[in-house]
Amino acid sequence: MRSTLKWLPAVALVAAASTLMAQGAKTPVPATVPAAADDIPLVPGRSAAVSTPSASSAWGGARTGAEATLSDRVVNYEIDATLDPVKHTVDGKQKLTWRNRSDKPVRSVYMHLYLNAFQNANSTFFTELRNRGVGFRSGVDIKDGEWGYTELRSVAQNGAAVPWKFVHPDGGPESDQTVVRLDLPQAVAPGASTTLDIAFFDQLPRVIARAGYFETFHLVAQWFPKIGVLELPGERGATAVRWNAHEYHSESEFYADFGNYDVKLTAPKDYTVGATGELQGAPVEKDGKLTHRFLQGDVHDFAWTADKRTAKPLVDSWTGPGSPQVKITVLYPPEYASNAAPAMQATKDSLTWFSNTLGPYPYKTVTVVIPPHNAGEAGGMEYPTFFTADAYEDPKPGTLDRDMLDFVTIHEFGHGYFYGILASNEFEEPMLDEGLNEYWDMRMLRAANQPIHASTPFLRALGFSPKFNVFEFERMRMPREEPSDPLGENAYARLQGVGPVYTRTAITMHDLEEQLGKDATERAFKEYYKRWKFRHPSIADLRDTLAEVSGQRALVERVFAQQVYSATRVDDRIDKFSSKEVVPQPGYTIEKGKRVQLSEDDADDRADDIRKKWKKEHPNAKEGTGPFPFRTEVIVRRRGAEVPQTVVVTFADGSKETAQWSGDQRWQKFEWTKPVKAVSAEIDAGHKNLLDLTKLDDSRTLKSDGSASRRWTFDAAAFFQALLALITTV
Repeated sequence: MRSTLKWLPAVALVAAASTLMAQGAKTPVPATVPAAADDIPLVPGRSAAVSTPSASSAWGGARTGAEATLSDRVVNYEIDATLDPVKHTVDGKQKLTWRNRSDKPVRSVYMHLYLNAFQNANSTFFTELRNRGVGFRSGVDIKDGEWGYTELRSVAQNGAAVPWKFVHPDGGPESDQTVVRLDLPQAVAPGASTTLDIAFFDQLPRVIARAGYFETFHLVAQWFPKIGVLELPGERGATAVRWNAHEYHSESEFYADFGNYDVKLTAPKDYTVGATGELQGAPVEKDGKLTHRFLQGDVHDFAWTADKRTAKPLVDSWTGPGSPQVKITVLYPPEYASNAAPAMQATKDSLTWFSNTLGPYPYKTVTVVIPPHNAGEAGGMEYPTFFTADAYEDPKPGTLDRDMLDFVTIHEFGHGYFYGILASNEFEEPMLDEGLNEYWDMRMLRAANQPIHASTPFLRALGFSPKFNVFEFERMRMPREEPSDPLGENAYARLQGVGPVYTRTAITMHDLEEQLGKDATERAFKEYYKRWKFRHPSIADLRDTLAEVSGQRALVERVFAQQVYSATRVDDRIDKFSSKEVVPQPGYTIEKGKRVQLSEDDADDRADDIRKKWKKEHPNAKEGTGPFPFRTEVIVRRRGAEVPQTVVVTFADGSKETAQWSGDQRWQKFEWTKPVKAVSAEIDAGHKNLLDLTKLDDSRTLKSDGSASRRWTFDAAAFFQALLALITTV
């Protein structure tokens, strides 16, 4: 997903960040967590980063490729749904088969009714938005008649009615109805399965957040009753069997079991339908409607779109080592025809990059949806084999519009790996999806030498078109001075909102890569994907894989302790720098065996005489050399987390001296005495530590040095954002 800060126009980034920092609020937590009828508890509402690695047998153990299915399928959904595009409703029937993986009989199950987040302003979703004083991303409001909901009409188990009640595992308002507990007439024995027959009805909301309609356009997501996840001991920090089901929060996303989806979608025949998975044969026509059947295994969600204004779809294919042939479909409205080909190319490039750097893409389809004008909040959302990109007026190469179209497409495709295949818990550990995906996307752009063009048509007319390295651009948008939330915090209990999960994770992983090395980092991530695909890893599993494969456990654990399990500022600087002649000093000295006293004036005169004689003998001597040695002193100071630094001092003759600075000392002094004067001192010359508060104090010179201006590119964000904000007002 595009984060709260992610793809707001650049002009809004500073204001949005300030608002979130000033008005963020903690989610209330119930005194006790309600338990099901069979005493299998729910995970606590404020659960976040896991510190204990999962067992090797978690989620059925690593998938070797020899199994009959890609995942250990826990659920099977058979859904038959009909869209009324005038009333914006979906009438659905669902046969849900669920397998009890635990060693306990299960008498109650939990389900998500996510669309109920939009049924009124007293849901957890809207309460959080209201308490923070912000809107979702661009802040579209729901007007009268535009609310939405999911209504459970009936639930039966083997013909027996199943009673249910709404619960609030995260301590949200009693009026929230996004999590429901079903008490089963017949317990599900350990290892056994049960089937629930469910009738449900959706009233789609006007699209303001991730799903809904605008005019004839419909993005139907989080639309069916979805069962929670039963976690076993040794999985994501669990020590006993527990249910994991959270309310729909304003800044969190989702978590579900892998399974199989067999979905029939009926819509008017003049509507173009796209969905998760593979279309099975030609749609069947009846009464002016077409029924489309989609099938997809080894995924944990299903979404679809229907619109009668869709232009002729753009269709192509991609092939890569270890992957099946992939059919790519781009669905777009006529007003954004210019977006289709760039979105197609970015999707192909992403398939190649992610397959080569993480592992083969395992599915046969990718469907890309470009939302129409005035439905922007449907953009930037990810679902298995299906995602929505963004739409831009004139995405010409070399413009910010094109950069954003490319990046949002890459980003949403990338979720197919981190959210889709690895399937981390986005409620509790958003770093594993939004954060790691952002980092891997930036690596893709860096590998392609693709910058961010921070310009507008107005600025280009003035001949001003700044551009930034992608990691520099990411750094400019993250909180550096006072990061309030650990990267491992959950998505909805964050003072600064979820935005820093994207930016600060990307920069933290960038800095870790600089220390581990590019090759070691890529080997570790390939192993992480291989080991944990289709298995819901935790942050502890990521940490241990990186540590094990890189062979640098102490380093990895230090970085995770500083930035993932806590939030620590990084602020190293050159505090003082001097390089002075070692000249005769006043006082007694021994000359030709006699004690001689020099006054201060005598010492100065003697030094001047020696200099004049030396210059006469060395008429072409370089500046910074002379008859006396120079004592160079550098004092470095640390006002944040320990990060390894290399101090580099450059001398007038071009020679350099280096020193290593590590440890948690708050300051350290380095000295050199050489026959040449120093001209500059610098830490982090390779720009490896982008978490640093400011790069402007990383170097010092003894006189003005125009080459230092390159450092300003790291801290120019405020200027450009202020300039862009001014332009939008004229």
